[in-house]
Amino acid sequence: METTKVWTILKFTYGIVPIVAGLDKFTNILTDWAQYLNPAIADILPMEPYTFMMIVGVIEIVAGLLVLFKPELGGIIVSAWLVAIALTLLASGKYLDVAVRDIVMGIGAYCFWLLTKARLKTA
Repeated sequence: METTKVWTILKFTYGIVPIVAGLDKFTNILTDWAQYLNPAIADILPMEPYTFMMIVGVIEIVAGLLVLFKPELGGIIVSAWLVAIALTLLASGKYLDVAVRDIVMGIGAYCFWLLTKARLKTA
């Protein structure tokens, strides 16, 4: 069935991408993640932005693992997380292109969650 293929593709996309992004918070190979931190948030943190981003990385890794192993919970968490990131970017007035991308990805994760709920009802 095609919906099974779609669901599987979304599961691995929304599972693996947060894990990779989370791991990269420790290495900054893909980008300097601290640059995306809203300056207003950075100013009130009791730690360096790099340390905060490592904590964010752990959260993203856990969220990705939840998508892979508990998709009925992980899908909605990843969706909310992406929208929250987008809102902080919009509030900073910077990286608006990334904010739009994260909103679209959040919508996709929400759709994955809806598909997961539908699959659980028919199982």
